[in-house]
Amino acid sequence: MRALLPLLGAIATAAVAQPPDAERERALVRMVRQDCGSCHGMQLTGGLGPPITRGALADRPVASIAATIYHGRPGTPMPPWRAMLNEAEALWIAEQLQRGFPVEMPR
Repeated sequence: MRALLPLLGAIATAAVAQPPDAERERALVRMVRQDCGSCHGMQLTGGLGPPITRGALADRPVASIAATIYHGRPGTPMPPWRAMLNEAEALWIAEQLQRGFPVEMPR
């Protein structure tokens, strides 16, 4: 049984690491625009939170952005979003932010 534990952990990690499908991508874009936009500004150019535009995040590692999304920033208003998304989705959002977040909803 102990030999199976690492295998089960790897399978669980692989299942979580799947990129979002088109429907989930639309939901994530909506979430960023509405929920993140409420603090970071509707154009993501800053507000209560700092700007999260392509230019503002250009020098930050994608993994660091994803970790901030997933775990939040203790001692700041930035909450952890892990109750609403998995790590792969946080990484997808971070990648999209670095590319320049979509203006239009994906179809």
